[in-house]
Amino acid sequence: MIRSEASAREMKPLTSGLPGALTDLLRHTPLSDGKVAFAWSAAVGAALDRVTKVKLDHDVLVVETTGAQWSREVQRSSGVILPRLQALLGRDTVRSIIVRADS
Repeated sequence: MIRSEASAREMKPLTSGLPGALTDLLRHTPLSDGKVAFAWSAAVGAALDRVTKVKLDHDVLVVETTGAQWSREVQRSSGVILPRLQALLGRDTVRSIIVRADS
């Protein structure tokens, strides 16, 4: 099979559509603890998800971590995490993040 340069430029990997599909899926489902937890996991990845618990309190996401080092990591990364959550859940759904170490 011979492809032209134009068709090769138009082809994109299947994974390139997943972020948009995930956003559409989440935006059209009712807000729930499960939806917030799923968006958190998608925004931070498996490693950080394993050491945290999240709960939405109005428009504030409360993040409980398993230790002080993870709290610092979430706080340091909050400037990246918050826009990801806003993209997945809607800009007004999460306006800030509070981090607490589980004691």
